[in-house]
Amino acid sequence: MPLLMLKDLPRYDCLLAAGQKYPTLNPRAFEAFLHLLRTGDAVFAAESAFLAQHSISQGRFTVLMLLNRCGKDQASTPAALAEESGVTRATMTGLLDTLEKDGVIRREADVRDRRTVLVRLTETGRALLERMLPDYFECVARLMAPLSAIERKQLVALLQKIQQSATVDGNSGHVAETAGAAA
Repeated sequence: MPLLMLKDLPRYDCLLAAGQKYPTLNPRAFEAFLHLLRTGDAVFAAESAFLAQHSISQGRFTVLMLLNRCGKDQASTPAALAEESGVTRATMTGLLDTLEKDGVIRREADVRDRRTVLVRLTETGRALLERMLPDYFECVARLMAPLSAIERKQLVALLQKIQQSATVDGNSGHVAETAGAAA
């Protein structure tokens, strides 16, 4: 589901007019924010379409990539995978159940601590990634192709600045004041 539910973004003159009514509205900041949301939606949709061609969900792909990062002889715990992917442990359990049913991961008891469950990629899981990743990386390269190497570096720096200011106040669900003050 898209983050921005607008078909067309408001024109800048409309944002200026809204700024007259709402003094806390910074038209340039809001315009940048809307474009950021629209771009995030477009990138998410492109990635989702790619993954759908390979019959895999975003969540399942994320788990496979996290396990792939560990290396061939490495494993992770369900709790660590949930933390790294930003989902609940219950959600991770569901993802792991499906991935295990598909034969791309396996869960096993840790030989040092039988209470701990470890998750590993299977050979089938590694083979799936080996088939998918060249095309996935090509898809990402096409998305980023309009930017020069310097622009990509600048984009990363700018997005990191926004990420740092985008702390959420857990009590009210509102973006913290520092994010609203950005021009």
